[in-house]
Amino acid sequence: MVTLDIYPSPSQGFHKPTMPRTGLHRLFAAAIVSDQFRTTLLREPEEALAKGYLGQTFSLTDQEKKIIKTIRAENLTDFAQKVNQALKNG
Repeated sequence: MVTLDIYPSPSQGFHKPTMPRTGLHRLFAAAIVSDQFRTTLLREPEEALAKGYLGQTFSLTDQEKKIIKTIRAENLTDFAQKVNQALKNG
């Protein structure tokens, strides 16, 4: 008797993310879904980092924390662009 084991292939929609989720990804995800968190992040980034989102803090490097604390932006798009630029230059 012959049996055939079938495993889902990537073409069937099962694939691993190309990059692991980082604290920075989580921070921006929280800012996207929560008006309150986004406002705090833009106005008082140190407080946003200290409090976290839904009781969980973000695992960030010292460089990422420093960048986030020093960026001033009017909206999340501007904030994200400035963070990205600072990381590239850092």
